[in-house]
Amino acid sequence: MVTFNNGLTPTGRLVVGLMGPLIGRENQRIGFVMEVTGVGNLLPKAPLLQICSLNANLQTFPQSIWYFRFMNYIKRELEPVLASLVAQFPAVSLTGPRQTGKSTLLRHLFPEAKYISFDDPLARQLAREDPERLLDMDTSRILLDEIQFVPELLSRIKIRIDNNRQAKGRYLLTGSQQFTLMKNLGDSLAGRIALLELLPLSFSEWASAGLQKSALESFTQSCLRGLFPEPALNLDMDASRWFSSYIQTYLERDIRTIFDIGNLHDFERFLQLLASRCAQELHLSSLASDVGVAVNTIKKWISLLEACRILYLLPPYHQNLGKRITKAPKVYFLDLGLVSFLTGIRTAEHLLAGPMGVALFENYCVQEAVKVFTNAGVPPRLYFLRKGTDFEVDLLLDNPGGGVTAFEIQLSQTPKAAFASSLHKFHKDFGLLKIQTMGLVSLSKESGPLSQTVSHFCFSDFLKCIKAAAIL
Repeated sequence: MVTFNNGLTPTGRLVVGLMGPLIGRENQRIGFVMEVTGVGNLLPKAPLLQICSLNANLQTFPQSIWYFRFMNYIKRELEPVLASLVAQFPAVSLTGPRQTGKSTLLRHLFPEAKYISFDDPLARQLAREDPERLLDMDTSRILLDEIQFVPELLSRIKIRIDNNRQAKGRYLLTGSQQFTLMKNLGDSLAGRIALLELLPLSFSEWASAGLQKSALESFTQSCLRGLFPEPALNLDMDASRWFSSYIQTYLERDIRTIFDIGNLHDFERFLQLLASRCAQELHLSSLASDVGVAVNTIKKWISLLEACRILYLLPPYHQNLGKRITKAPKVYFLDLGLVSFLTGIRTAEHLLAGPMGVALFENYCVQEAVKVFTNAGVPPRLYFLRKGTDFEVDLLLDNPGGGVTAFEIQLSQTPKAAFASSLHKFHKDFGLLKIQTMGLVSLSKESGPLSQTVSHFCFSDFLKCIKAAAIL
C-alpha cells in the first residue's frame, strides 16, 4: 500500500525511483515498481512519500532523495476481441514486439491468472526439467509470458487441453519472436488456440486516455518519443536512450536467437539505411550494395524485422492491372520513435521542416491504419498503387463488400485541391475498380469536400473510415 501524507492513495501504477542511498546501504541506488490501488487520480505534491513494505515496516524517505511518476493503465482497443476469444478457445496467444504491454494487458484483464515469465532462467529451467510440476501450478488459468523460450512446453499444454476441451481460456501465452513462435504454435496447438497481436499504443488509445490535443501533437509525439508505453508515458525518460537500449537489449538479442546476423556493425548500418528509406519502395539490391552484404542477407534481415513486428511491408494492389504497375512493396516501421532515433531526428523543428517529414507522416498514417486492423483481430487489407512515373496512390483500402477506398497523404494543415491530382488520375485510369471513396488525409482539424469526387479527412476521421471497413 502506498499513501501520501495528505491521506490520498493513487490509482494505477506508481513507478518509484530512489535517487540517493539508504541508511546502511550507502553504496546502492534502489529503484522499484509497486502496484497500488485506491482513490484519487492525481499525485499530490507531498513532501514525504510513505511506503509500507510487505513485512509491514513503514519507511519514510525525505523528498530530496526520491522522485516519482504516475502511470495510469491505458485501455487497449484489443480488449473486447481478447476477452471474446478467451471465452471461446482453450488457449489464446498474444504476440507482438517487446515492450508493447502484452503481459500488462493480460494481467489487467485476468488478474486471477497465475503468472510465469520465461524471461526468468529459473522458470525456463523448471519448464524443461519438470514441466508437469510447472503446469500443476494452474488451477483455472495460467499466463505464460515469453513462451518462445520453452517451445517444448507446448506439447504438454496440448495434452492438457485435449483432456478437457470444454475448459476455455485456461492458457494465456505471450511471445515476442513471431518467426519461430507462430510455427511452434501452429504445429502444436492448431485448432486449440486463437492468435492475436499487440502493437504499440495507437492514436485512438492515446486519444481516449486524454493525452493529446491535436493530430499534429500526436504525430510529433509519435516521432520524438514513439508509442511504446514506457517512453511515451514517462516524460522524464530520455527517449533516445530508451530506443538505443531497445535495439541493443531486445531487437539484436531476439534476432540473434533466430539467425546469425553476422557483423553487428553491418546490421546496425542496415537499420539506419532502412529507417532513412521508410515509406519508399523496397529495393533489396540497392540496400545490399550500400551495406556491403549479399542480397540474400538483406532478405533474411527484412524477414526477421517483419517477424519481430518492427517493419510492415505494404504490398502493391494485387489486381492484374497491367505491366506498368509497380510490383515491389513499400517499407514502413510500426513505431516512428525508432525511425527518428535511427535517423537522428530529435526536435519538432527538425521533424516538421526537415527532409523526412513527408515520409514520416505517410509512415504514421500507414502504421495507425495497420493498428486499426490488428486491434480488431483481422489481417490488414491495405495496399498502394503506383503507375510508372504517372502517379501513385499512397494507400488503398480493399473494402470487404467490394470496391476500394483510395487515400492521398499530405503533411499539411491546409488541404488544397492540387494535392489530390494523383487521386483524379487514379479515378480516370482505374474507374472499373469500383472506387467508393477518395480522400486526402492531412493534419487539418476538420473534414469536408475538396472537389466533386475527393474529400479531405482529418486524421481521426481517416481512422474511422479504416475502422468501419476493418470491423465488418
